Amino acid sequence: MIELRGVSKRYGDVQALKNVSLEVRRGEVFAVIGSSGAGKTTLLRVISCLETDFGGEYTFDGVDVRENLETIRRRVTMVFQTPVMFRANVFDNVAYGLKVRGVNGKELRERVERTLEKLGIQELAGKNARKLSGGQKQRVAIARALVLDADVYAFDEPTANLDAENARVIEDAIREMRGEGKTIILATHNLFQAKRLADRVAYIEKGEIVEIAETKRLFENPEDERTRRFVEEIAYY
Repeated sequence: MIELRGVSKRYGDVQALKNVSLEVRRGEVFAVIGSSGAGKTTLLRVISCLETDFGGEYTFDGVDVRENLETIRRRVTMVFQTPVMFRANVFDNVAYGLKVRGVNGKELRERVERTLEKLGIQELAGKNARKLSGGQKQRVAIARALVLDADVYAFDEPTANLDAENARVIEDAIREMRGEGKTIILATHNLFQAKRLADRVAYIEKGEIVEIAETKRLFENPEDERTRRFVEEIAYY
């Protein structure tokens, strides 16, 4: 579904991604693990077509993203680690993307209400989104993405710094999305979360993909010593 071949990205003198090649399969949960600054967020931004000035090739369903950028952007949605809420209530925050895409009236209302209920935040519909707790804001951000019914969802540390209850709700939502056939790309430093959710895992270090493997094998028997060292150190601490 998604293929990157030799993708590189620089920000000035900083090499954020270096010759990245990977494939994300339709309907899987693909986790990207690595330390802070390793390139996880930049990789998600490229996949989400938020970064288009990069070297190498990126194809989506066999089509070069640069040739069909706007269409592919509608099929891939990214949820950021620190979401920004619009100056509106929760309902209007979630409805915004649908309105931009021309959805109105009964369909808009039903889709928003259904999504709010799925994330357990229907009682917050009339609340000022900017005054919510961090966990509530993250649920709203996921609802904003989920209501669009995209094909691919890219999550950047979706449960970082959240309490156990909010983290559980978000992980359950990701499982449900996968069950509906959505493709999930999950950047996380939480190895236990990657173990719980992912079908396959990629380890990235200094902008370079070190290893990609089925989840169980990568954690229990990594081939690259750098992967082994990272997994063991994080598990220890």
